Amino acid sequence: MPTLIGSVQRALRLLEAAGSHAEGAPAKQLAREAGLPLPTAYHLLRTLTHEGYLRRVGGVFVLGPAAGRLAGAGLQQKRRSMILDSLAHFRDAVGAPVYFAVYREGEIEVVGVSDTPADPACEEWADFRATGHAHAIGQCLLGQLDEKSRRDHYDRHPVEGITSYTVRDLHALEQRIASRERMAPVTERQEYALGTVCAAIPITAGDTAATMAISVPAHQENRLPYAMERLRSEVGALLSTLSFSISI
Repeated sequence: MPTLIGSVQRALRLLEAAGSHAEGAPAKQLAREAGLPLPTAYHLLRTLTHEGYLRRVGGVFVLGPAAGRLAGAGLQQKRRSMILDSLAHFRDAVGAPVYFAVYREGEIEVVGVSDTPADPACEEWADFRATGHAHAIGQCLLGQLDEKSRRDHYDRHPVEGITSYTVRDLHALEQRIASRERMAPVTERQEYALGTVCAAIPITAGDTAATMAISVPAHQENRLPYAMERLRSEVGALLSTLSFSISI
């Protein structure tokens, strides 16, 4: 449908023209820069303004909030792609699935996972957010929180058995956290998924609790120490490359 495609192209030219003027520009100037007849430009400018992609302020047009959301979404996707690419690099370096997670707005959020068919990631058979007490990712993140924040988390996500290996109760979990240095690595053996052992290291990401983790089959647990040391040795370069944006 050439007419529809042409309309989109003309609208995009107007948006590009408006975006090149920080203080805005009048319709006549935008029409000239976009190479459009003034009546066509007026029609498109009204539509773009109605949809929130432009705003008319004092006789000039500036980019509106909808255009900002588009730009933000593109930046978010770029950051996510960078993280996934880097996780793939470190997955290959350590020879195991690699996870990156943060504690954001009171919840555990797995931002990215990289695995291979030969070394698949642990299946999320029970909601990671609700079972933080049972897996290395969650235990590592909870250990970085203050006591009040952890209590709030437990109120919303009670400690309960996931497998026969899961920490018994809240008291036992808190004892475990208290016995470990705040930024020490965490290892979990079949507490979340039978047949899987996991290890996580805390990540410094501003004021946000973050972690990187790996998992291996239980019968290959002897691979875990080497893989974790390799990950720890590489994580500095990873952070400097990505700055691991917590805004994604």
